[in-house]
Amino acid sequence: MTSLFTQKTETHAPLADTLRPRAISDVIGQAHVLSGDHMLSEMLSGGKLTSLLLWGPPGCGKTTLARIIAETSGCMFENVSAVASGVAELKMIFERARGRREDGMHTLVFVDEIHRFNRAQQDAFLPVVEDGTITLIGATTENPSFEINGALLSRMQVVVLKRLDEEALLKLIERAEAHMVKKLPLEDDAREVLLVMADGDGRALLNFCEILFGHKGKNLDAASLGSYLQRRAPLYDKKQKGHYNLISALHKSLRGSDVDAALYWLARMLEGGEEPLYIMRRLVRFAVEDIGLADPNALVQANAAKEAYDFLGSPEGELAIVQCVIYLATAPKSNAAYMAQKASKRDAQAHGSLMPPMHILNAPTKLMKEIGYGANYEYDHNAEDGFSGQNYFPDGMARQHYYQPGAFIATHVGLFRQALINFHPEFFNAFNRHFHQRVFLRRIAHVFQDKKPSGIGGVHGGVGEHQPL
Repeated sequence: MTSLFTQKTETHAPLADTLRPRAISDVIGQAHVLSGDHMLSEMLSGGKLTSLLLWGPPGCGKTTLARIIAETSGCMFENVSAVASGVAELKMIFERARGRREDGMHTLVFVDEIHRFNRAQQDAFLPVVEDGTITLIGATTENPSFEINGALLSRMQVVVLKRLDEEALLKLIERAEAHMVKKLPLEDDAREVLLVMADGDGRALLNFCEILFGHKGKNLDAASLGSYLQRRAPLYDKKQKGHYNLISALHKSLRGSDVDAALYWLARMLEGGEEPLYIMRRLVRFAVEDIGLADPNALVQANAAKEAYDFLGSPEGELAIVQCVIYLATAPKSNAAYMAQKASKRDAQAHGSLMPPMHILNAPTKLMKEIGYGANYEYDHNAEDGFSGQNYFPDGMARQHYYQPGAFIATHVGLFRQALINFHPEFFNAFNRHFHQRVFLRRIAHVFQDKKPSGIGGVHGGVGEHQPL
């Protein structure tokens, strides 16, 4: 059988393919799955061949591992691209595999970017994987929990591969220099920038090296490397310290309502090559943590910006992120919901075994009704003003006040109250009498009786930041 690694035209093969590891001992950066008692290590040592799903970032060695597994196991290797193949081609591969099986030869099918197959294409693998006609090895950069059918995923073992760290990337450079019998034409600072440009992708690094080996001039420094490779040198390492420093600066600028500083840090991150969706995840979190019900529309704006970016992509979609940052920076701030979550979580952990009071439990059977389930429950919609004032905390736990809106909201309620007075004093007086006398004063009475409802704002206690006038 012809080796999977035989080069048809060695002189024209890309450097990344020429230096592709041929043995498992040559694979770098994945020691966590290739050493010790890991399932993959045992399989390569002569154990039973199992269908695998290799999940990891680009250039971490997924295709290389699949080829080595096929080579060491003696299987016929079928390479499938999920981008270019359809069900008809898969059926032809399965027929060939059945023919080989009759001749005593097993087939290993490798599917690159398997997450790109739709449900029907993924389902086509189920019978041939189930009956052992093929061993399937899929490679994906996406979370298989979301991208791979549950039925197929249950028949495969997921192997998580890591992005190549700096040590692994340096070893690749050493191998490239040994193969070319010369050093890269780079100053020391440029070598560091080259590692950052590769971003954990071994294939990308070797492609850069191949270009650099053709450089005829003097050694390149960090400033000239980016222009030579026609790639922007990152302004910070988006996987290391700078990554966290800048997202922290953006978050705190937003919290401090400094829109200009927030726009500056956003621009720094985007210009440095940060993944825009990472920024959007932080902005969505900021909308609920630092603005909350002070402006519920902030969450809507953040999600809308994310959808706009998904639709437009870069660079057009980045304007939606800019608009979102401006909105969040200029929005009113409140962490009341965030603090309420933490306080209620602490109590849930401390009093996690307490049962709900009997009057708010359902009584679907006669026995449960007889022993008091649901007894004395007051249906709030039938109560005066839609508010019964019953206690909903466990009987063995004192009432807690988790949600406490900040002074900002009270100030703005006061401003609204004054504006209403200025607009139409008689209307305000009528509204004020109705609201205070029929709802607000009843709730204040419950506070003094230690029967405060779980949310004091709004008619039904669920509006949160909005306070009675």
